Amino acid sequence: MGLFSRNKPKIKIQTTKKDGFSGWIKCSGCSDLIHASELSQNLNCCPKCNYHYRLSLKQRIQLLADEGTYEELFTEIKPVDALKFVDTESYQKRIDEAVKKTGRDDAVAVGLCKINSRETALGVLDFSFMGGSMGSVVGERLTRLIELAIEKGLPVMIVSASGGARMQESILSLMQMAKTSAALAKLHEKRLPYISILTNPTTGGVTASFATLGDVILAEPDALIAFAGPRVVEQTIGQKLPPKAQKSEFLLEKGMVDAIVKRADLKQRVSFFLEFFTGNERTFDRKEDGDLAKKLPYRLKELLKLAEATHV
Repeated sequence: MGLFSRNKPKIKIQTTKKDGFSGWIKCSGCSDLIHASELSQNLNCCPKCNYHYRLSLKQRIQLLADEGTYEELFTEIKPVDALKFVDTESYQKRIDEAVKKTGRDDAVAVGLCKINSRETALGVLDFSFMGGSMGSVVGERLTRLIELAIEKGLPVMIVSASGGARMQESILSLMQMAKTSAALAKLHEKRLPYISILTNPTTGGVTASFATLGDVILAEPDALIAFAGPRVVEQTIGQKLPPKAQKSEFLLEKGMVDAIVKRADLKQRVSFFLEFFTGNERTFDRKEDGDLAKKLPYRLKELLKLAEATHV
């Protein structure tokens, strides 16, 4: 061994670059880099600009329902390809792929839960299943949920995230607009409250039916809420829409939405309305003072001001 000889260090040389998700995301709202762990710890909202990313069905239920209280109902109702519809591929194949992808059997989950200890009928649309589109199963499950709420005297809450009616079911999906609307009319006759929560996106036949029939309509910030999407509208009328024309803030200004609520405040705000609308049994007797009950207004604007003032 020579005087200046030495053992060469073993250097591991990587010849190929490993492709993988590092956890960093460019925010769709502010374009800053944020880490996925920051999103998960902040209800899927950007900690810098508060841009609201979508929640999964499970996350949405966990956000609203008291832990361990949600009981899903009407799961026996399954989608079928009644029209044998085929476009680029068969409707049945699309259903099978969506089931495999999501582990769900359709685009809605309905059930009973408690929200801050108050029993509530809750329906949540799942955008990951065929864009949250409303077919026969969505309409039937929501209608049965509303009818159950009428039977039990419960408030109803529906969280919408949808591309609209499901085209593969044609007229069958469009009929669900009338069916859900009729069920909500019966709920209203029973003086039971319905709170509608609009998330990004809420469009098409869902917007044109149950999503915009709430006694109180709440929306998440910067949510797309429309009947037809902006590109379709612009192609139809031949001109550009005003900036943010179909966003929740614009609709609040025009009176279509009652309040915009950040996700972190949503459960508390919803609880406030549930308490207000369902905690009035001692005010009057429904049988003896039925005429008075019909004449009592909701005074929604004053209620919203009170909710803001009390930070709920």
